[in-house]
Amino acid sequence: MIRFLISTAAYLLANAIGLLIAALLLPGFSIGPLAFLLAVAIFSLVQTILGPLITRLSMKSFPQLMGGIALVTIFVGLFITASVMDGMEIGGISNWLAATLLVWLGSLIASILLPLYVFKQLHDKKDKPGTDEAPKT
Repeated sequence: MIRFLISTAAYLLANAIGLLIAALLLPGFSIGPLAFLLAVAIFSLVQTILGPLITRLSMKSFPQLMGGIALVTIFVGLFITASVMDGMEIGGISNWLAATLLVWLGSLIASILLPLYVFKQLHDKKDKPGTDEAPKT
């Protein structure tokens, strides 16, 4: 249970970092301070739900899309989050594309570095044999 909570916190923090990078670097991308927390929660929830759905749809209908599934999921997540949030503005099409890339890159780097430096329990348990795996026979 604790591992699940730590993983969830790392996922939310990685998405928050990605959104923050986009908000800092793109002039038309803005999220209000209070809306930021809600935007991170909505964005993360949308990604969690839509990720597997978009992957499944892509495998059946558009196998060429499999390489960019994370970018598509992030773009759709940004679209839905911006649609339901009053305090979030993304701007024109160039901002949409740049925001998708920045959020993807920021959350990717954060999801790699956070377990190594902040949430060491996630990284340590992966390295120790038998901690999360079924016994080998």
